[in-house]
Amino acid sequence: MKISTKGRYGTRAMVDIGKHYGKGPVSLRKLTERQCISMKYMEQIIPLLKTSGLIRSTRGARGGYVLAKDPHDISLRDIIRALEGSWSLVDCLDNETLCPRAKECVTYEIWHDIQTAIHKILDSTTLADLIDRHREKSKATAVR
Repeated sequence: MKISTKGRYGTRAMVDIGKHYGKGPVSLRKLTERQCISMKYMEQIIPLLKTSGLIRSTRGARGGYVLAKDPHDISLRDIIRALEGSWSLVDCLDNETLCPRAKECVTYEIWHDIQTAIHKILDSTTLADLIDRHREKSKATAVR
């Protein structure tokens, strides 16, 4: 199980957009500059976030992207699911019929427990939490 660059960069983009929540749209150009992500790659990520209902776009000279919901209502799991799709440790967790041993398999139970723990963390971490962590880190590095 590995989160791809799409997942990592998309999460960074969501934190950036979330930091501007209620202050107006974030332009794609400024987003890519601040996050040091190529425009071409961000143009692949943004539609996934938009289709999943996490962000919406506004047109015009001052257009850009805004969160579609309050940052407290967006979980890290929502973001990862939008960017990575179905995300299981092993295939049989998504579909027990893939393995005839699933019912009696002791490793199945371990994989299930690990995945449940990961999902619990992803579900309990909101975009607002990530934004707060970012602000704390920014303050700490500014003090140095």
